[in-house]
Amino acid sequence: MIFSNSLIQWYLNNKRDLPWRNTQNPYLIWLSEIMLQQTRVAQGLPYYMAFTNAFPTVFELANASEEQVLKLWQGLGYYSRARNLHKTAQFVASELNGEFPDNNKDLLKLKGIGDYTAAAIASFAYNEAVPVVDGNVFRVLSRYFDIETDISLATAKKEFSALAFELMPKNDPASFNQAIMEFGALQCVPKNPSCEICVFNSSCAALQKKKVHLLPFKSKKIKVSYRFFNYLVFEDEDLNTIIQKRDQKGIWHNLYEFPLIETEAEVEFDKISGLISDKYSEQYSIKAISDWNSNGKIHKLSHQHLNIKFWKVKVKGTIIEGITAQKLKTFPFPIVIFNFIEKEYSVLT
Repeated sequence: MIFSNSLIQWYLNNKRDLPWRNTQNPYLIWLSEIMLQQTRVAQGLPYYMAFTNAFPTVFELANASEEQVLKLWQGLGYYSRARNLHKTAQFVASELNGEFPDNNKDLLKLKGIGDYTAAAIASFAYNEAVPVVDGNVFRVLSRYFDIETDISLATAKKEFSALAFELMPKNDPASFNQAIMEFGALQCVPKNPSCEICVFNSSCAALQKKKVHLLPFKSKKIKVSYRFFNYLVFEDEDLNTIIQKRDQKGIWHNLYEFPLIETEAEVEFDKISGLISDKYSEQYSIKAISDWNSNGKIHKLSHQHLNIKFWKVKVKGTIIEGITAQKLKTFPFPIVIFNFIEKEYSVLT
């Protein structure tokens, strides 16, 4: 109880003023929690404001097209979150009359809502006594109680959840959940926390044992794959180009891109010229090929590092169903392609 009281008092004195903390509306809480998965608050806040402005209720979000949703989401990453967000909004609007389930168990049945998000909505909107367990919670509890459990193990979440539930004041679970997440985000940070000014500096077991930098313990390492994308920016005599939709499963599903040739390694001009001619010479009369970025751009995702090159391919005549540079900007793209369009393509066409 001492731990919980001190934690909540710290929260009341130090919490950030964030819009989703000033409501018990499950729709708004759900939006914020989905957006903040694997995303910093500073990055997610403008997106939250844009979404709530465009879609003030679940009905507006449900009635939007997927392209509208993906366009607003552009740059936030992990686009499956946006697609699941849209599908869940449609389900809640059509099947549940716009009412979100009022308990953790039923919230878990919704697409894109896992243990953490369900617990957050259930406690913040409905004051249900169910603990949230995310990276912040793992870190705070493992350090304070000197828990050496490998948090990459499937059993770890159950262990930490049970501890959090034991610590949680059952009459105010929302404040406890908010407090422990905020404490992990602002005070008990992953690297170089300011332990000398911490409210728990006299009772934290990891601090007493000089183990703060060792906890939480996580053994599993992410295996990163390396891919090489060559985007072909076709340009006809009217300065129109073409794009395509990524309809295959995997990264950037249902976003748009320029025609792509993926290679096993970085390729030089002669190699890519041959590949472009082999694939497109029957479809287009190619006048010239040149590179936009000779050194390539490295775009890092959680499990993949993409080496991206853009190649200009000038063709004779007019491209059927070609689009202008201005029209191009209205489609949802991966942020690396959108930045290219904004900063390089639009300037030089």
